[in-house]
Amino acid sequence: MATVEEQITTADELLHAVDLGRCELIRGELIMMSPAGFNHGWIAIRIGSRIANFVEAHGLGMPIGAETGFLISRNPDTVRAPDAGFVRAERLGPKPIQGFFPGSPDLAVEVLSPDDRRAEVLAKVQMWLDAGCQAVWIVDPLKRTVAVHRSGVATTHLGENDTLTESDLLPGFMLRVAEIFE
Repeated sequence: MATVEEQITTADELLHAVDLGRCELIRGELIMMSPAGFNHGWIAIRIGSRIANFVEAHGLGMPIGAETGFLISRNPDTVRAPDAGFVRAERLGPKPIQGFFPGSPDLAVEVLSPDDRRAEVLAKVQMWLDAGCQAVWIVDPLKRTVAVHRSGVATTHLGENDTLTESDLLPGFMLRVAEIFE
């Protein structure tokens, strides 16, 4: 008898599954993940709340939190969930979206966990960018840095003394990298 995980190969099956826990669907393969650690969650909500406050105050779109699924490819299906991010207003319809968002967020924020492998993180970044994400921020709690990735542009590495901005997506947004970790 197949397990529930073995039976889930599409976004529709994932959306209607019960009691799976934290997971993503990568090219039709269900990938189970352990819950994030406390520090990871704290940093994700810290940066996510800064994005949410700014996006809502300026009417830029809809901020999203951890575990929000984005259907970024079909046949085989891929559903990923960043730790935070947002979708621009012009990409949202008049009605609330039911299920997974069809496409990528405009900004995806990923907070590294201690066991994340560099190759897997870079593959995830590339997957977001290939799906149309305009910027991916990789937040490293151990190094206390943020790497900003965009398609066709060299990665920007920011340390604690730098300020994180996103002029194209979040005009006027500024966040000292050190504030993320304080």
